[in-house]
Amino acid sequence: MAHLVENMAFVGAAPWHGLGNQLPQNQPLEVWQKEAGMDWEIRESEVLYMADYKIQSYADSKVLHRSDTGKALSVVSKRYQVVQPREVLGFYRDLVSVGGFELESAGVLKDGKKLWALARTGQETLLKGGDKVKAYLLLATSCDGTLATTAQFTSVRVVCNNTLQLAVGDSKGAVKVPHSTSFDPKQVKQALGLGISAWDEFMGSMQALTERKTNKFEAMNFLVDVLGDPSLPLQEQPNQKALQAVYALYSGEGKGSNLASASGTAWGLVNAVTDYVDHSRRARSEDNRLDSAWFGQGSQIKQKAFERAVALAA
Repeated sequence: MAHLVENMAFVGAAPWHGLGNQLPQNQPLEVWQKEAGMDWEIRESEVLYMADYKIQSYADSKVLHRSDTGKALSVVSKRYQVVQPREVLGFYRDLVSVGGFELESAGVLKDGKKLWALARTGQETLLKGGDKVKAYLLLATSCDGTLATTAQFTSVRVVCNNTLQLAVGDSKGAVKVPHSTSFDPKQVKQALGLGISAWDEFMGSMQALTERKTNKFEAMNFLVDVLGDPSLPLQEQPNQKALQAVYALYSGEGKGSNLASASGTAWGLVNAVTDYVDHSRRARSEDNRLDSAWFGQGSQIKQKAFERAVALAA
């Protein structure tokens, strides 16, 4: 199903189901732009319509379209502020050159309606049993109003490539710029503060989850709370297959589920959910799976799982 992902480039191991163009280390952003399918511009045109056999212009909206193919991306308000593909990658230029960041993947979703780039920050932690978790900075934007331009710190569990937004109590770790305002990279970086405090807090939460042991009863209640309907008994849950699939991932079938950090712990429950959302949950295509896991319902499910696990460990 690789053709369903518009385009993608990466260094190192393939980050998403083996898709994309692999690049050598330390490539200039111009190479990233080409190989990630981001070497085009978003252009604007009038919205035209036919009335009384005359072509007329609708002044309150505009059509966004690709410069390379001419394909329409969306119809948006005249006030809509566009973020160009080159700006998404350009956001990382100084971070890569002097900040110790390293671009690892970038790409285009849904024919260009969403654009993203992911860079490793250099921050990481090692949990019990050699369970390594690394911190990344994700910048993403949309051309259709479905996503504000968002810079957020994201964790990646190395053993299984599961992703989880850094979740902290006061919402540090993410900055969102609505398309009604212009995107200022310097302001976003200042607001992020390079996420050091966010990573430290998130790391503390991860450690606490690895120490919280869970039994079978707690585990299934947790999964029903996150994925099902807590008002119904287990045998009446409408998504029995999903619950059993995630429980199996928790019980030993998931990658890294037998590590000391995850085996029979709240951290193991979180990773069973993220594993399911990122790699197993039904999706029309890998394109839609990634979109959901990072920006949509899948991301919300993972966030809920983390919050419920933190509450369990408190």
